[in-house]
Amino acid sequence: MASIDISNYKQKPKPSAGSSKSGILDFLNKDISFGNGQLPDKKKEAFYNELGTLTRSGIDIKTALELTSSSYTKAKDIELFKSIQEAVVSGQSLSETLQSQEKFSSYEYYSVRIGEETGRLGEVLNELAKYYKSKISQRRKIIGAITYPLLVLNTSFAAIFFMIKFVVPMFADVFKRFGGKLPYLTALIVSFSDWFDRYIYVLLFAIVALVVFYLVSRRQAWFQRFSAIAVLKIPLAGDIVKKIYLARFANTMRLLTGTNTPLLQALGMVKQMIAFYPIVESLTMAEKDILHGSSLSETLAKHDFYPVKFIQMIKIAEEVNKLEYFFEQLSTQYTEEVEYKTNAISGLLEPLIIIFLGMAVGIILIAMYLPMFQMSNSF
Repeated sequence: MASIDISNYKQKPKPSAGSSKSGILDFLNKDISFGNGQLPDKKKEAFYNELGTLTRSGIDIKTALELTSSSYTKAKDIELFKSIQEAVVSGQSLSETLQSQEKFSSYEYYSVRIGEETGRLGEVLNELAKYYKSKISQRRKIIGAITYPLLVLNTSFAAIFFMIKFVVPMFADVFKRFGGKLPYLTALIVSFSDWFDRYIYVLLFAIVALVVFYLVSRRQAWFQRFSAIAVLKIPLAGDIVKKIYLARFANTMRLLTGTNTPLLQALGMVKQMIAFYPIVESLTMAEKDILHGSSLSETLAKHDFYPVKFIQMIKIAEEVNKLEYFFEQLSTQYTEEVEYKTNAISGLLEPLIIIFLGMAVGIILIAMYLPMFQMSNSF
């Protein structure tokens, strides 16, 4: 089937100030989006799955939307999908209706528009449902693997904070009454507790300042470049982050190539959705190189971010004209690698964090009881 040129389809500006841009850039980074007005991925997956199944079974889009909207019980959902249904019944296309809603991204608008133009709307809707299902599954597995270590780590810091802030000062007051020279370890812990108590508000202010700085600077190109480079250099974590974005890139390209989206248009849409500097930079250069006759594999090979195997798979896909299939294989491969490494690191961190907590609490308790042992030995 012939490709559809969507270069003339410009996205209309949204009426909400500042929310649409954030929604597009954060599209692949959040499940439930706080503050950008996007519909949660889980609801999008259910919506596209049901609507795609109905349209592929031969039901017209208006009836399919009526059946789909009737399955929701929450007031906000009923209002949203009822407005979509009414807009389509009044003569708008589904893609135009999604574009006018702040709950959907330009990615979905373009995908649905291509499906309407090619007569493959049901297939595109099912592909969107698969895309969101895969994204949700990957996120859940990663979150599930790191939840327990993070919980234990936070508990550790909370316990240490409580002891440094409240327990140590109580012992320090007792030691001052008795006088005498404190053991080195005890004096060190007491000094740290005094320093912490004196500068705790400065530390809190510094943390708040860093958060504000991040929120203000995160859209700046220099900050995205610096943070991406810094994250990728972190041992173990950097490799996992890299493979997460490679999996997202491959999965998004799989869907777009599967709907016959022109390559340049697909690269432009991926840039909008994956706000990770190495990918944005490489795809910007790729667009220029492809216009001058280079292949996608040739231009991506110029960037160290992409592994050799990744480039080789794309090169083979171009030679046999099966980009969708090979992007699907790459997405599956990197998703499985991320899950395996995340689970392995999680299993390694759990005992290490517990040992760290035990040692930290034990050292503080020993430091507090050392003076008492000395006093008891002096009698």
